[in-house]
Amino acid sequence: MKLHLTGPANNQLNDTITITGSKSESNRSLLLAALFKDIKIENISNSDDAQVMAKGLKISDGTVDIHHAGTAMRFLTGFFSSQEGKEVILTGSKRMTERPIKILVDALRSLGAEISYEQEEGYPPIKIKGQRIVKDKVSLPANVSSQYISSLLLIAPSLENGLELELVGKITSVPYIKMTLALLEEIGVETSFQGNIIKVSAKDKVAPTTLVVESDWSSASYFYGICALAAPGTEITLSAYKQKSLQGDSVLADIYTSFGVETTFGEHKITLRKTDKKVLAENEFDLANAPDIAQTIAVTCFGLGVGCHLVGLHTLKIKETDRLEALHTELSKLGANISVTDKTLTIIPSETIIPEVAIDTYNDHRMAMAFAPLAMKTTMFVNDAEVVSKSYPDFWNDLKQLDFSIKEL
Repeated sequence: MKLHLTGPANNQLNDTITITGSKSESNRSLLLAALFKDIKIENISNSDDAQVMAKGLKISDGTVDIHHAGTAMRFLTGFFSSQEGKEVILTGSKRMTERPIKILVDALRSLGAEISYEQEEGYPPIKIKGQRIVKDKVSLPANVSSQYISSLLLIAPSLENGLELELVGKITSVPYIKMTLALLEEIGVETSFQGNIIKVSAKDKVAPTTLVVESDWSSASYFYGICALAAPGTEITLSAYKQKSLQGDSVLADIYTSFGVETTFGEHKITLRKTDKKVLAENEFDLANAPDIAQTIAVTCFGLGVGCHLVGLHTLKIKETDRLEALHTELSKLGANISVTDKTLTIIPSETIIPEVAIDTYNDHRMAMAFAPLAMKTTMFVNDAEVVSKSYPDFWNDLKQLDFSIKEL
């Protein structure tokens, strides 16, 4: 599906959007609910990833195809490894077979899991024969994707002796680790995180608990981008959010003050307001703890005609696509002066935006949504726009609610 996008005629917006539950929280909650039957979930994400995760958790044997869902791949690898008597082959899209899983597999094997590779060593598809796991100590490099770490922590309370996890080196993506631990504590599991050691106690069963999933801050990022590129006085209200969020991407509220967007917290909602604050010509952010908002921030800076230097992006190369190279390619098509390394991105200030450019999305939902706010500045096209269903199926309809003109070609 190819879309033609144009922003609102007066460049000023005032509306309210309801965003579905966080994909990250939903997938964690779904796994915990599969381990402990007394857990119920409210405001669950309607994303493809959450649906794939929920479906996968119900399978006992055979092939589990998670398509493009990287979180599901990592979480289900841990889950099935600990489910004695279950035997599955965990696979996904072509891109998924190119995304490494070896670090997690090695850690689980050291605990006693039985996992083998069906094709290339270190990559899906993998065959898992669920085992009773009694070992309780394991280590991982501290700078790996937090999904590897959370995969181990989520199954830890169901293991016979719990788990002590040592993270070796400098820890990144701390907010996602803390999200996992907070959800474990919410269902009554004892945890500790001191220095580089995380401990999770074993638990046979939990008291009846309802986990209410907060709306997705990653999805909110695109409306921050829209607000930053809109005229002063623009107000967009998003629900349902809370000020003390478990999600690392909630740092958006602080970051976007640099782009003239103020955030006001209300009861289960946030209101974004574009001010007339002058935007700095150069901006630097360390996104090691919130890499999923890098694309949005890069596009925002380009759209505002300001520069940026983004660091801490080492995990972006193994996402749905190599996001750094994808950003370099697509922003260059629009006229950006951009350079990337394997963990940084730099944009030189420029007021040039080439109109009528078609953005390729690389099977990456965030590429489609991160570039969409540029329609506030120029007419553009988005190829394979249906990819947004991975995390935010209602995205294009919500933009129409904000008076974006969106035509399918």
